[in-house]
Amino acid sequence: MNMDFIQAIHDLAEERGIEEDVLFEAIEAAISSAYKRNFGTAQNIKIDLDRITGELHVYSQLRVVEEAQDPLLEISLADAKAINPNYELNDIVLQEVTPRDFGRIAAQTAKQVVVQRIREAERVQIYDEYTNRESDIITGLISHIEGRNVFVELNKTEAILLPAEQVPGEVYRPGDRIKAYVLEVKRTPKGPQIILSRSHPGLLKRLLELEVPEIHDGIVELKGLAREAGSRSKIAVYSRDPNIDAVGACVGPRGLRIQAIVNELRGEKIDVISYDPEPDRFVANALSPAKVTSVTIDEANKVAHVVVPDYQLSLAIGKEGQNARLAAKLTGWKIDIKSESQHTDLELEADSQ
Repeated sequence: MNMDFIQAIHDLAEERGIEEDVLFEAIEAAISSAYKRNFGTAQNIKIDLDRITGELHVYSQLRVVEEAQDPLLEISLADAKAINPNYELNDIVLQEVTPRDFGRIAAQTAKQVVVQRIREAERVQIYDEYTNRESDIITGLISHIEGRNVFVELNKTEAILLPAEQVPGEVYRPGDRIKAYVLEVKRTPKGPQIILSRSHPGLLKRLLELEVPEIHDGIVELKGLAREAGSRSKIAVYSRDPNIDAVGACVGPRGLRIQAIVNELRGEKIDVISYDPEPDRFVANALSPAKVTSVTIDEANKVAHVVVPDYQLSLAIGKEGQNARLAAKLTGWKIDIKSESQHTDLELEADSQ
């Protein structure tokens, strides 16, 4: 091996953030294995690779014993002292056994080790980088689609958007740039697998933090979030500062902030409601845009009995029950909705009994 190759190892170690000692030790171990494989020896081999010049020597390590039984592993005390009078029992004597033209085999082996170690180091770096970004939002480019799996190109690696994490109705095309939520990073034999999500509620949460400085800074607190991906979401917000309107901060001037999030979620409707520590008021707010006449809280059964004007009943329940379902998920209360006329009929029926 020449000095250029050694310099290349030094440069690669620095560029890739790999400890030089680790790289050289791996190369020496691989060269030792290559020597034994090519020369079929049972000798105890020591590889000495000069880390400046690239000069390579192979030594057989012989233990000093009284009488040698195995000449491949041992040397008698008398023979050792003939080499150097200072040798004692159990010392190790090094005898050079570097084969002629072994440098070619060693160089080829070293190159393979360097490539392998760099690949391993890159995998570790990618895993560490994206493990730290779990539950965060990233932007990537759709590279290709296999079956229903969407592959997204990130910096130095690729992530996967599985069918279960896709939004119903969303169309994904190669070349499209998308934002996604880092759901999980797994170690696999082929390297880290990064699983993304477009349907997770965390995506909406992170988008709000990006678009609304007051949420990012903690002035406005996100108290609750309920999402049916691709269709509708409800978020409950609360302002720590009485001078800051939490709902207004999220909606933004002329609705620009919330519209940017709606656009990113490709038209998903978002209801921004004001959080209230009083359950009845919170439930009433959560049923927005419907107007609520009254809310009666049943603490024991965790049920909120809601009365709305007759003309607001379908709006309060929502299409296929979606508005009521999201409100219940947001508040943590079961919600029983009746129109005013239904409520009156029940009262009359109760009175007659």
